[in-house]
Amino acid sequence: MNTTLANDLAAFPSLLEEAKHEGLAFLQTLHEHPTSNAAQNLDSFAETMRTLSGQGIGAEHALHEFQERFSPMLVASGGPRYWGFVTGGSTPAALMGDWLAAVYDANPQAMQGQGDVSARIEREAIHLMRQLLNLPTSFVGGFVTGAMMSNFTCLAVARQWVGKVALGRNIAQEGVSAGISVLTATPHSSVVKTLSLLGLGNQNFTKIQTLSGNREAMDIADLERQLEALNGQPCIVVASGGTVNTVDFDDFQALAALKKRYSFWWHIDAAFGGFAACSPEFQHLIAGWEEADSITVDCHKWLNVPYESAVFFVKEQYSILQVETFQNSNAPYLGNPFENFSYLNFLPENSRRLRALPAWFTLLAYGKEGYREIVERNVEMAQILGSFIEQHPRFELLAPVRLNTVCFTLLGEEHEPDVSAFLTKVNNSGRVFMTPTVYGGRKGIRAAFVNWRTQEHDVRIAIQILKNELGE
Repeated sequence: MNTTLANDLAAFPSLLEEAKHEGLAFLQTLHEHPTSNAAQNLDSFAETMRTLSGQGIGAEHALHEFQERFSPMLVASGGPRYWGFVTGGSTPAALMGDWLAAVYDANPQAMQGQGDVSARIEREAIHLMRQLLNLPTSFVGGFVTGAMMSNFTCLAVARQWVGKVALGRNIAQEGVSAGISVLTATPHSSVVKTLSLLGLGNQNFTKIQTLSGNREAMDIADLERQLEALNGQPCIVVASGGTVNTVDFDDFQALAALKKRYSFWWHIDAAFGGFAACSPEFQHLIAGWEEADSITVDCHKWLNVPYESAVFFVKEQYSILQVETFQNSNAPYLGNPFENFSYLNFLPENSRRLRALPAWFTLLAYGKEGYREIVERNVEMAQILGSFIEQHPRFELLAPVRLNTVCFTLLGEEHEPDVSAFLTKVNNSGRVFMTPTVYGGRKGIRAAFVNWRTQEHDVRIAIQILKNELGE
């Protein structure tokens, strides 16, 4: 064995102890840690990039170099005032699970009845997620890296369904050579990207009109007109379970009624909005979603597990189509993909870490009541910020605060050119982080609340920073 590697093996306990201290030092000051780092400059960094050592410097020296060069520049993206990109944090239990997932280095692709227990953990975690979200057991699912790959998985099966039903073809084998209609109103960028990856075309979808009155939800009457125009040809309908800017929801009950009259695969992108199911106060927003064919839910958002983690849910009746889509058909050592269940043949990735374990830990640790409280507190924090924006004479809400996101701008269209510079100043404070957006053709600012740590005093700090940057 290489000498450096052998030395590290002998020092394993002390090395992990040092890494633990580094992590704890960061976590214990997370609420004070900067939410952005204006000093980072990738252009200048390129000039100082490390040369690979011939002999290696060992794990302890690598940690010390990390502490010197990179640790001071890390931002508190898992902290209570990081409100950009709908970013969650990591609950204590989720972090425990993530550390252990790295330690065990398990392969959750193992076939049923073979290998270790990791696939069983993943299936149980999906079972727990269904209970948290009040979804029926008719859905099966698995873990992928994020909403992007969850949407990809679901829409890949949808593509296979349309091929079989409308074209009498196995698209997974034969490829895409005929148009497949996709209907949607306010799709997330990951949905559009998925259409590109699936060969359907990222501009090849019919945009359904949205409801009037500052809404992002689809107009069901227009959707029905488009379905009628297809003259019975099966298609894919992508619905929103919480749009990015304003957390608007399509009418799932109306979609469920349409599904009884028209032939379409119904997919719901509920990356973070699906967690409305955790609260009796907001469950009405997702009423009827159990009738969908597939659903995307992102775990590294409101479930608050470490990046990268999401789940897909697809109705079990389509499992054969799913295996047709993702099977490893030319690997005899893996067995018959249609006889033995294996995640190898059920989702895009062959090589995966046990990302189900952090979700399993946090779901068991905090249960339904724990997540109800997190969701309702985050919504309350969004309402506090939204009330401040609505009442302040120099700000304007671009849309009502429907759930956990506040979309706002500087009052008056004449101030639109100032929005980007204003947000830069706010973020450069290092005490709160929000992201730019465009809504209704206007530049805006978006604050998304999903972090389990966020409390009212965090919102008050952010409000004071907003006032400071106005010169108040």
